Amino acid sequence: MEEKLLIKKLKAGNIAGEQIEIEIGDIEEYWEEPQGPTPMPSIMDLREWDKKLLTRYPPLYTPICDMCCFCAYGKCDLTKNKRGACGISQESQQARRVTLEAIIGATCHGAHAEHLVKEMINRFGRDYPIDLGRDVEIEAPIFRVVIGSKPRTLGDLEKGVKYAQEELLKLTATIHAGQEASYIDRESKAFHAGMLDDLLLEIGDIAQIVGYNFPKGDPNAPLVLLGPGTIEKEKPAILCIGHNVLPAAEVIAYLEEKNMEDAVEVAGICCTAHDMVRRSSKVKIVGNLAHQLKFIETGIADVIMLDEQCVREDIKDIAEKYGSIVIATNEKACLGFEEKSKEDADKIVDELVSGRLKGVLITDPVKAGEVAVKAAIKIREKRKMKLKGLLSREEVMDWAGKCVACEACQRTCPVNLHISEAMKGAREGRLEAFKEIKELCVGCMRCNYACRAEIPITQVMESAYRITYGESKGYVRAGRGPITDVEIRNVGRPIVFGEIPGIVVFAGCSNVPNSAREIAEMVDEFAKRNYIIVTTGCAAMAIGEYKDEEGKTLYEKYPGEFDAGGLVNLGSCVSNSHALGAAIKVAHIFAKRNLRGNFEEIADYIHNRVGAVAVVWGTYSQKAHAICTGVARWGIPVLYGPSGMRYTRLLVGDKENKEAWHGYDARTGKEIELEPCPDELITIAETKEEAMIKIARLCIRANDTLKGRQIKLTHYIDLHKRFYKTLPEDLHYYIRNEQDIPITMKDEIMEFLKSKGWKPKSREMPDPTLVERLARKK
Repeated sequence: MEEKLLIKKLKAGNIAGEQIEIEIGDIEEYWEEPQGPTPMPSIMDLREWDKKLLTRYPPLYTPICDMCCFCAYGKCDLTKNKRGACGISQESQQARRVTLEAIIGATCHGAHAEHLVKEMINRFGRDYPIDLGRDVEIEAPIFRVVIGSKPRTLGDLEKGVKYAQEELLKLTATIHAGQEASYIDRESKAFHAGMLDDLLLEIGDIAQIVGYNFPKGDPNAPLVLLGPGTIEKEKPAILCIGHNVLPAAEVIAYLEEKNMEDAVEVAGICCTAHDMVRRSSKVKIVGNLAHQLKFIETGIADVIMLDEQCVREDIKDIAEKYGSIVIATNEKACLGFEEKSKEDADKIVDELVSGRLKGVLITDPVKAGEVAVKAAIKIREKRKMKLKGLLSREEVMDWAGKCVACEACQRTCPVNLHISEAMKGAREGRLEAFKEIKELCVGCMRCNYACRAEIPITQVMESAYRITYGESKGYVRAGRGPITDVEIRNVGRPIVFGEIPGIVVFAGCSNVPNSAREIAEMVDEFAKRNYIIVTTGCAAMAIGEYKDEEGKTLYEKYPGEFDAGGLVNLGSCVSNSHALGAAIKVAHIFAKRNLRGNFEEIADYIHNRVGAVAVVWGTYSQKAHAICTGVARWGIPVLYGPSGMRYTRLLVGDKENKEAWHGYDARTGKEIELEPCPDELITIAETKEEAMIKIARLCIRANDTLKGRQIKLTHYIDLHKRFYKTLPEDLHYYIRNEQDIPITMKDEIMEFLKSKGWKPKSREMPDPTLVERLARKK
């Protein structure tokens, strides 16, 4: 006979309930599936929650342009409180831009997810079960909160895709001239687009995990080779670029079927690379977005297969210079090529190898995989005899000698690199002059197009670096997918109480302010301090490029568990959903908060209790903007690198505005004043040092226990004193009473507090919430 448990039956989004008996074996289903239909949130349904956040963190706009050019009335000058011809204000125009970019990012991930779901249903059927491993019973936490149901099969995922499509259609309509007149309401709509993006990320990754049997929450996912130096140049080489793994997976499948995995090199760049190594650990990762043209210019790739998203638009032109075959595989990136999916594979190969076709579009992923392998093998000998991408020492010096030091390259460089100085050094035989340039280069290739002497700057730089320092080789752990329920049970309590000081998620693009080494240095610092480190995408690759004094990458140095001091690579961009999913599962598994259709309560719980922060040190795409906007709606602060200013909006709180920091004690219903933590929701740091200080501060939460607050303040104070040699000027805002003060610093801090006129608060810890209806009024 099943043992039974007497518990309180909760209603979605409410505290009140009734006592019922439930079988212990059904407890997970009970908490997840309360009775009755749950409506999916429309644009309006979470507007009040958004206004709470936007009151606490009012938008700060940093316009790239003060004009509005959206309609045929324009251009309209919006400076100095002027209005456009349609009546639009500067704030509303900037919020419209923010919303539009979030919509673009969400639709990219949505189209990707829809493609994956449709393909997997075609292969396995709508009733194919979703299984994320024995340690993951709470799969799809974002789906459960937003859609209000548990997806059990691939067919169930279509419900989420359809819902997001309908909402994005409405959101896109709000961008039209003469629509929304409130910039705050526009920001709410941006939040909504970001939340849809979170949902679509999760749907996309679940579909590919299930369809390709990717690692399912495996903390010991294999280490895989990373770096251009890992590619064996004597073999035919296929390079896959983009974010949709379908065609690349078919390359791997074809090689496995023909028992040729060791005969052809298969490598990837960007998120497709992450998902390829989740499919096969024999695949190698060249690097992130910054490596696209640098690697193509080496001439190593015989075939370049492109899918979608973050694919440079000049790849086919650069590839043609080196005789590389280009295969486009996706309707969203046709590149002007002729569609050949219905033709015989061998005929397509002959046309490509003979040169009759410069490239081809094959939207059938299975055929694309076959053509890529056959074409790479056939063209290898032909290319090897005629082409050489890497330059010799003499060739590097000759090209450097053509530099006239006009500095057009520096003026166009997004990170202001002194390329002409490196050219001068190389001209004199000091090829090591390119070391710093190589590490700081973001791979945009603007310098090549700007150079008056037509020097192939990126090729010269890459060749000089390799001649001097050899081939770049590292390791990255294959993307493990979701965080397991077991891990959440182990860390839920210490995260909420602050004993694990925080979860730091490093994500984002390759457009970093200085060397990508900075990301690795920040990871190393916080892993040593027992924060949980989570990473994805381009940032995950950047971490694996650098080694410590012992020659180890950080993936070799730190374990892959979601625990204090762990370094967890979730996978590609779509795997960002699992970082957010972990925070949601803390609320459900540890705090027993209902998930189904209960966004506001879950976001409120995360904002006040889960010390997490997302760090996007390199910003670039609209997709990254959408991810960050969505994460912020769940109450998790986001920290950009300096290039984040070009997203044109920050959400920054004012510590002095006490009205903004009021909340409620959920136990008593009383209105209370909370500490300004986190004090910023979307913010920016100019330097790595500033970023590390902000990360420590942004992990402080209103619900910290005394011990937890001491631990968090210890890290915040220690980092601030190390870099700025002083106590933080805002320290008094975060000390509720003397028990919060780290013991070893008590005398110094008490003296500081006296100078600020600080007064202690009650020692009774409140149960904080921003949502009045969640408070149990007495």
